[in-house]
Amino acid sequence: MFSLIDYANPWLVGLGLNTILLGLAGIAPKKLLTPAGLFHAWLLAILIWGTLGWQGYAVVMFYFIVGSGVTRIGMAQKEAEGIAEKRSGARGPENVWGSALIGALCALGVGLLSGFLVPSPQSLVPNPQSLLLLGYVASFSTKLADTTASEVGKAYGKSTFLITTLQPVPRGTEGAISLEGTLAGIVASVAIALVGWGVGLIDLLAVVWCVLAAFIATNIESVIGATLQSKYTWLTNEVVNIFNTLIGAIAAVLVAWAWGMGH
Repeated sequence: MFSLIDYANPWLVGLGLNTILLGLAGIAPKKLLTPAGLFHAWLLAILIWGTLGWQGYAVVMFYFIVGSGVTRIGMAQKEAEGIAEKRSGARGPENVWGSALIGALCALGVGLLSGFLVPSPQSLVPNPQSLLLLGYVASFSTKLADTTASEVGKAYGKSTFLITTLQPVPRGTEGAISLEGTLAGIVASVAIALVGWGVGLIDLLAVVWCVLAAFIATNIESVIGATLQSKYTWLTNEVVNIFNTLIGAIAAVLVAWAWGMGH
């Protein structure tokens, strides 16, 4: 049994749906995105719906909603300590693409390989389309893990340590980690990977690859923050986020490829 939406052009559906949501977000009293951020998120959302349909859209929306929510955890305290996200967490274009560029490229790859048709649910095997779907979910698993670990750590971390030396440092220090933040990040990566599995983009084993990749990538991101970020002005948080999600996507794909080749 198929609904009308299954037969509709996914690009037109994405355009219509997200234009409506853009209008609603524009008049909402609580701004999760800046005006420019709204426009770029609109473009991203159309791209995701057009290439991956509602399945891919569900993953990116889960990331956006949960990520925006955790950013506001302990906001008053973080603002008082000077470690809160700028603009009270409202996302601009740089945040949109810093978080979603790698996922968007994976989605484009899937769209090109499938002739811009919505992919059918499938088991993960070592073929380009399924590996790109894994990379897509893994990139958002990585970013949500990173965001959650950082924000929970800044709000609730009792002891924070620099990842390279394990010396105690103040909360909010680049490259700092905490037990509370790390555990919260793992939970977040599991949750969004399960969404990807639930909508049929990846299989259940791939959830494990996403969580493992997210853990690897977020720790590498912390090392970058502790060692390189202060040395290069071009290495902004948004650029680091791109590297972070790229590492997560590549790690998941490599593990899945190796597993598939060995079985």
